[in-house]
Order: sequence, then C-alpha cells, then structure tokens
Amino acid sequence: MKVAIFGAGAIGGFLGVRLARAGADVTFIARGPHLAAMQANGVTLRSGSESITVRPRCVASAEAAGIHDYVVVTLKAHGLSAAAGSIAAMMGPDSALVTGINGIPYWYFYGLDSPHRDRVVESVDPGGLLWSVLPPSKAIGCVVYPAAEVVAPGVIEHGYGDRFTLGEPDGSRSARIEAFSRALIAAGLKAPVRPRIRDELWVKLWGNLAFNPVSALTAATLDRITGDDGLRTLCRGMMLEAQAVAEALGVRFGIDVDKRIAGAAEVGVHKTSMLQDLERGRPMEIDALLGAVVELGTVVGESMPLCRSVLALVRERGRQAGCY
Repeated sequence: MKVAIFGAGAIGGFLGVRLARAGADVTFIARGPHLAAMQANGVTLRSGSESITVRPRCVASAEAAGIHDYVVVTLKAHGLSAAAGSIAAMMGPDSALVTGINGIPYWYFYGLDSPHRDRVVESVDPGGLLWSVLPPSKAIGCVVYPAAEVVAPGVIEHGYGDRFTLGEPDGSRSARIEAFSRALIAAGLKAPVRPRIRDELWVKLWGNLAFNPVSALTAATLDRITGDDGLRTLCRGMMLEAQAVAEALGVRFGIDVDKRIAGAAEVGVHKTSMLQDLERGRPMEIDALLGAVVELGTVVGESMPLCRSVLALVRERGRQAGCY
C-alpha cells in the first residue's frame, strides 16, 4: 500500500510514522526546515515514554512524490484550495483522498440522500474549485482525534488520542475504506468505519464551532470558557443553534449538548487551535468551523443569531490581526 502524507506536520507526521513502522510504503510531502530535518535524520515520534524514528521517503513536491493508493491530507481547511492541484497530481484513477481536515468538508453534500444532494458549500469551496479538481467520489471522510505537535524540525510529540474514524460519503463499506482501516489498525491505531460519517463529524465540530471563535475573541482557555457562566451559556446557545441545522440535514447526535461541553471541560487548560493561530499570526479556520455552519443554516432556514454574531466578530478580529 502506497500512502502519501500531504502536509506532513503534527497529525500527518504522527499517522505517517505509525504507518511506516507497520510496513506501509509512506511518502511525506513537506517543506522548509521540517523537510530538511526529516530527509537528514528521519522522522521521530515521541509518544509517552516511547520514541520511534523511521526513514520514509520525504520530498518537497507532489510531482516528485508520484501516484499513490491513498493521499492523506491533514492541512488546515483554508489551505486546501491552494494545494488542490498538487494533491490531484498524486492521484491516479483508483486513488483515494483521505480528508483529515476539521470542519465542514467540501464534499459534505456529495451522494447525500437529501434535497441538497451534491450542493457545493461555498464557504469552504468557493465556486466549486475543489469539487472539480478533487472529485468528491475520490474522498474518504476522516475525523481526527489525536493531538500532536511538531516540537522541532523532524520531531513530533504525540499528546493523546489514537482514533481516526473513517467513512465513505455515501455510507458504503467499500473495499478501499476497509483496506485503509486495516492498515491503520495494523499500525496500532483505532480506525472504525462508520456508515454515517457526518454524525461523527458534527460531534467534533459541535464544540469547535463555538469554543474556537470564542477563545479567539477572549483569549480564554477551555477551562475558562466552560467554567464561566456567561461564556458557557454563549457557547451552549451556539451549539444548540448548530444542532438544529445539523438535525434538519438528517444528522443524529449520540450525546446531548451538556455532555459535549463536559467533555471539553475535561481537557482543562488548553488553548484552542484558532487561538493558537491568532497568537502566531497564522490564518484561522473561521469558515470551515463556523462560516460553513452558518451557510448551512441559511440552506435549511435557521436564523442562528448567536452564531452569526460571533462569526461577524471573529472575522473582524481575524482581519485586524491579518489572520483572515
């Protein structure tokens, strides 16, 4: 099995090291000092007391990487459009695209049993560019749960989590998804295949769409957001608005909103990814995490006043900081 990891940062690196150690033919596509270090010294993964170093093929471009059976993309959502042509260059007629990206995916409505079937989500795919360059028939949904960080060029620190939930957009148990799931399991990871991948996607997004922008606006960590009555109430209201949208689109939530908030509270003193990006002057995932949800609210006729207000505020915060 040939697997390309495009955007081999923290999560991509974690996954690629595990797959390479299990015997998969892995190619990392990266750049800068991280690429140079991986080419010179291999890729090191630290997880608890364990340290693993593997020496996969590491290249600077998709063209150099060639065609692969699976192309795993773990970029931030806003980076996907610029990378689409390069990703397509690694895909042959039978290749699959594994989208380990937070938020509403560009293929969300592909094959969906809905009046909105095959609709383009403009917030994450303006003009349908991704839909045309990376046909959604190639996509495998992937909900990423591990936390990891690149602590030095070529060195990845794994914090917690080992589950990558997979699902075909049409809910089928295809040969390609079964094979990829087996490869992840052989690498010591949890890789369940779900017939309703959007349900699981929404449970993760449910917290992110509220906690991330609120943290960017307030600089508060998760313990503060979930522990302060005012901030918790705001996030809970946003999450209930989003739940109404998701359920109108056929999503089933396996837990209630308070249990989801309690789960976030257990993480403790943690800066959300959006707050980290803001502090480091990097583009924030505003549209994939909240903008697209508000767009879907328009599609199903939900007004979403809290979500719309927070979206306007965080977009302006991002513009002022040069992060949006």
